[in-house]
Amino acid sequence: MTASTEASKSPPDSTADAEEIARFAAIADTWWDATGKFRPLHKLNPTRIEFIRDHVAAHFGRDITTDRPFEGLTFLDVGCGGGLVCEPLCRLGGTVTGIDAAEESLGVARHHAEQGGLDINYRRALPEEILQEGEQFDVIINMEVVEHVTDMNVFLDICGQLVKPGGVMAASTINRTLKSLALAKFGAEYILRWVPAGTHDWRKFVKPSELAQGLRRPGVEFQDIKGMSYSPITDEWRLSSDLDVNHLVFATKT
Repeated sequence: MTASTEASKSPPDSTADAEEIARFAAIADTWWDATGKFRPLHKLNPTRIEFIRDHVAAHFGRDITTDRPFEGLTFLDVGCGGGLVCEPLCRLGGTVTGIDAAEESLGVARHHAEQGGLDINYRRALPEEILQEGEQFDVIINMEVVEHVTDMNVFLDICGQLVKPGGVMAASTINRTLKSLALAKFGAEYILRWVPAGTHDWRKFVKPSELAQGLRRPGVEFQDIKGMSYSPITDEWRLSSDLDVNHLVFATKT
């Protein structure tokens, strides 16, 4: 069995979608190419990290002007891919675990972390497997993952249970609106060619209300939500009040 074949399989009753795993496994070697197929995520990353950093620091009373403000905090990045979010969190002092269903992506992530001298625990695992092991974390990260799973509510319930009491979750996804259909689906995939055609299924995009409802069952409640807007003039993303396409959420478990 080849690695790509193995990565394309998911166990029965899994939150992982075999077709989605195979799609990302096929382009895994380009994760750290900032001008390649993952260019949109590289462009989004500074905004995502800023949002996570500021909210986590405020919640846990950490000083972001210090070198390693997240020392002692545990992070789990679900669907970590090549490690674009794991590495900045590790540099900020966090104890970071990244899980993904595609071994190809994890191989790239491990290699890149080693080159940077970063100690990140990358594992081929699904969140339900981590939950069965009885682990919980201070911070759960879900960046552009919710719209790729088999059952969003089951996935969110599991991830919510992985948050320690008093812990937090940061999540981002794409809203299901006509604007997102035009921009995030047709525009990004077929006109601008930012991502490969077929990357997204608009029907699986997630409204903020649906995300909030899915997290409420395991006791995780929204504290803040922001949109992410793109400026073609500066070729940069910024936080905004526009939730029609991309949205970032910070939630806490009481």
